[in-house]
Amino acid sequence: MQEKDIYNELSSIRNLMERSTKFISLSGLSGVLAGIYALIGAFIGYKLVDSDFGELDYKDQYVTEPRVLLELFLIAVTVLLLSLLTCIFLTIRQARKRGENFWNPVSQRLVVNMSIPLFTGGLFMLILLFQGSYGIIAPASLIFYGLSLIAGSQFTFSDVKWLGYCQIIIGLAAMLFPAYSILFWMMGFGLLHIIYGSVMHFKYKQ
Repeated sequence: MQEKDIYNELSSIRNLMERSTKFISLSGLSGVLAGIYALIGAFIGYKLVDSDFGELDYKDQYVTEPRVLLELFLIAVTVLLLSLLTCIFLTIRQARKRGENFWNPVSQRLVVNMSIPLFTGGLFMLILLFQGSYGIIAPASLIFYGLSLIAGSQFTFSDVKWLGYCQIIIGLAAMLFPAYSILFWMMGFGLLHIIYGSVMHFKYKQ
């Protein structure tokens, strides 16, 4: 009985220390939904760029049209906003279940560390857009997103770091095969998010 009490005490101390250094209220379900949003957005975007979905090619001449560029931008913004709002809502709900404050010093450090690569990547992709280097934008988004996840992983679940590594690898592969960038983008932001979110949801019983 005494050993059990000691074990419970050590578990309580470990959980307390973990909460003080890591934000553990990230929702796995938000990752699944973000992946679904990305797949839907990518499908719509691909249909705008290439009306023949059977041919998995990148056709640059369609992407240079201002109307198509605007539509692709609106789709990307919609996917981003839906993903962010879903993540915030489900994470706040998860934090309340754990009796934690959503906006605490640890979550603030998490956001700051993730924002630096994301902000840099966003500016980099805008430069690519203005220069007409459209084929590099999708790989760049994967790479900078992966760097962002790795930068923030020290303040949350270690699983996030491995998701970041996978995003970078997929982004580099997309650089090697730019004709299939949209497929790599779907793998990274879509399929990989769904797998990661599902693992997180069941692993941590969220």
